[in-house]
Amino acid sequence: MPARDLPLLIDAARIAGRVATSFVGKTARRWDKPGDAGPVTEADLAVNDVLQTTLRLARPDYGWLSEETEDTTERLGKDRVFIIDPIDGTRSFVEGSNTWAHSLAVAEAGVITAAVVFLPMRDKLYAAAKGEGATLNGKDLRAAHQPDLSQTTVLAAKPALMDHYWKSRSAPTFKRSYRPSLAYRLALVGQGRFDAMITLRRSWEWDIAAGALIVTEAGGTCSDQTGRPLVFNNADPRLNGVVAGGAPAQAALIAALA
Repeated sequence: MPARDLPLLIDAARIAGRVATSFVGKTARRWDKPGDAGPVTEADLAVNDVLQTTLRLARPDYGWLSEETEDTTERLGKDRVFIIDPIDGTRSFVEGSNTWAHSLAVAEAGVITAAVVFLPMRDKLYAAAKGEGATLNGKDLRAAHQPDLSQTTVLAAKPALMDHYWKSRSAPTFKRSYRPSLAYRLALVGQGRFDAMITLRRSWEWDIAAGALIVTEAGGTCSDQTGRPLVFNNADPRLNGVVAGGAPAQAALIAALA
């Protein structure tokens, strides 16, 4: 089944890219979601519409969870569920940056089985199917395996370094870098460009699902901030943070967290 779903996700991601890039980020109509939930643009909604039409027409028996669709309990009774972020990194899209991404995944019984993270402005298509490895534009990926945490580069927002998150009351020594899209951060870890990534806030499943499979299929490890496995298609679609990386760095970060 993962092999059957992956070509569908790839085709849908490329369609999404054509729709999104037909808008000009800085002039796309935008507004803020209620409850300080961040910005949304007309491009986000247009991409959501085309993905929902394309994917659900192909798999009418699958459930649907998307950042830009009002959630219902209907998906909880489905064996398989699409988990979609139409544009991950909307602020970057609005600013005219090229680091926003489409994030598409399929979950079965809480486990991600097929995934795509596509950056149309950079022509980077990350893909993975469970048990079949991960690729970037068709080339195999392998996560980094740096054993010395002090020598790692970790993708993280500045709040993740706050003292109260760490056992020693200060973050361990590592080089911090940042990308605005969580899906892209995870894909970069799977690519081996960075050793690990952390986000310690409650994280929406649609930001994480696709990238998490890319990491693990590239030989890395991905869990919540307590080290527990990630489970998807929850009634409350938020995860307890995410720590991902090559196995040594990921384990060292989990061990260092309070």
